[in-house]
Amino acid sequence: MKKYNYLDIASFVEELMEKKESAEIEFKSAAGGFPKAFWETYSSFANTNGGTIVLGIKEKKGEFYVDSLTDELIDKYKKEFWSGVNNRDIVNLNLLSNDDVVDGELDGHKVLLFYIPRAAREQRPIYHTPNPYNGTYKRNHEGDFKCTEQEVKRMYADANVSVSADSRILDNYTFDDIDKPSLDQYRRLFDLAKPGHAWLALDDIALLKKLGGYKVDRQTGKEGFTLAGLLMFGKTDAITDESCAPNFFLDYRELGEDSLTTRWLDRIYPDGTWEANLFQFYKRVLPKLQEILPVPFKLEGDTRKDETPAHIAVREALINTLVHADYSVNASTVITRSKSELMFSNPGCLLVSKQQFYEGGDSVCRNLSLQKMFMMLGKAEKAGSGADIIISGWKESNWNSPNLEEKNRPDKVILTLPLISILDDKVKEELINIFGEQVFHMEHNKVLTLALALTEGVVSNERLRYTLNLHKYDITKMLKELCVDGYLISDGIGRGTTYHLNTGQNIISYSDILNSNLTSSEANLTSSEANLTSSEANLTSSEANLTSSEVNLTNSDNTKNIKKKCTRQELFDMITECADNWKSLEEIAREVNRSSQYLKGTIIHKMVADGLLQREFPMPNHPAQRYKRTQQ
Repeated sequence: MKKYNYLDIASFVEELMEKKESAEIEFKSAAGGFPKAFWETYSSFANTNGGTIVLGIKEKKGEFYVDSLTDELIDKYKKEFWSGVNNRDIVNLNLLSNDDVVDGELDGHKVLLFYIPRAAREQRPIYHTPNPYNGTYKRNHEGDFKCTEQEVKRMYADANVSVSADSRILDNYTFDDIDKPSLDQYRRLFDLAKPGHAWLALDDIALLKKLGGYKVDRQTGKEGFTLAGLLMFGKTDAITDESCAPNFFLDYRELGEDSLTTRWLDRIYPDGTWEANLFQFYKRVLPKLQEILPVPFKLEGDTRKDETPAHIAVREALINTLVHADYSVNASTVITRSKSELMFSNPGCLLVSKQQFYEGGDSVCRNLSLQKMFMMLGKAEKAGSGADIIISGWKESNWNSPNLEEKNRPDKVILTLPLISILDDKVKEELINIFGEQVFHMEHNKVLTLALALTEGVVSNERLRYTLNLHKYDITKMLKELCVDGYLISDGIGRGTTYHLNTGQNIISYSDILNSNLTSSEANLTSSEANLTSSEANLTSSEANLTSSEVNLTNSDNTKNIKKKCTRQELFDMITECADNWKSLEEIAREVNRSSQYLKGTIIHKMVADGLLQREFPMPNHPAQRYKRTQQ
């Protein structure tokens, strides 16, 4: 049970049910036999980010139904699974071991869990049926979707990185397609980085051969300029020709403070005034990205050092974006600079998992020749595996940790480098304005979570996983507690669930923080309790805040319907009935069989705001506070 050793099976399943079906969770009824759609989900999880399939529970419109599987059925379905997963006519590769298939009980009802890992780059595509072009699936928030032939071909190309994508020899290209000034400028930077290097004495074609920009195929005798050579040094029209990289488009955008009225303050793109190859784009964009970074006065010996770890991190991020891009995808390479963040977006899929990216170390580079070209400039010594440089550089600058996202249709990878400290003085001040001094009396990870929600607008389990370095179930528990205590409000379901600060007003934006524009009376209150309003939008749902103890099973024919013991209105009625005279929160909680934290976080404030309850003392957080129903 190594995959589920953090919690027992019942707790683990309850956590999954709380998230509901998402990009990493799938509930399937097995009352009518082993589900036929199981293998599509197996393929989609394996080709995306992995996930858990739960047999024996079905979700319908937010309600859960259990199948009451027997031990005999569990054994039967295990045998069917192992038979199917090892049958090439059903699925092309088995990714699971015995530890990945676990059965357990939820309130006396049998369930069967399958943990599907993310397939390694060289294993993809994972497909159902003998035909990969008809049986390959990926996962998004809507469920499983069948991949197109082009998407499958890109998986095969990524699987075989022994043949670098940029090493392809282009037909009918000549030196006239190379921008000679770009190559000359590259030589000068090469000379500065490595004075006297033997390659500098070579002619242009010989130099390009050494760099991977020109190639001779020893088996066929074919020779010519490579895709890498054109991408790095080519003329715009030659690069975007149908036989080279027709979707190639480089775009740098600098956004103003008000991006709604001003699209951008500066932009670099193929506008016909420059040869839009990777080398020229790099030369033009890097200074603009680095100029926003602070440069403290620092001496190394008697020489001033202007390049900080943050400068190196930005350079690494830019080079990684250019050398990792899949230039066959119909999407642009976009670099965005704003006051709050730097964003790097490149077409293609990750060749490693997110976890591998954040851990750093060895990596896989899609375009090895492009990598080599930048390395010979003395830059990006670890190009293609520089995540550790990026992360450590940002950490040393005390900024929020980098955030990596992977999206599809079209496939692209987005790296965001926030330009704000997670706990600078302004952030601390705003947290105190909203919640009071007591906010810094809670555990440090909770404070960091609130700070991140303040600076970035929202947080998610995944974002916190790589910021706090905690297990996702620890984060789930912490987020639930912050919601119950009234600090956060959840929005959405499953993997797409986000959390924002419960400010008693609209979500705070980053521009609000920068401009110190919090002027409402709510922002000056010293208690989170005082910051809650009557708006239904500012209340976490009762479904999200119910603990597993507040879930019960009721019979419904051959299934069991899992639902709350009562509705929110029924709970309101119980509280008003018991509060016929002044009672403390703890007394009310005991009488309605709810936790005081739960009532404090969502219920009592709503009832006071709606005029159903009254406080004995005007100050909401008075130590002797009591409540009584309002006379109707």
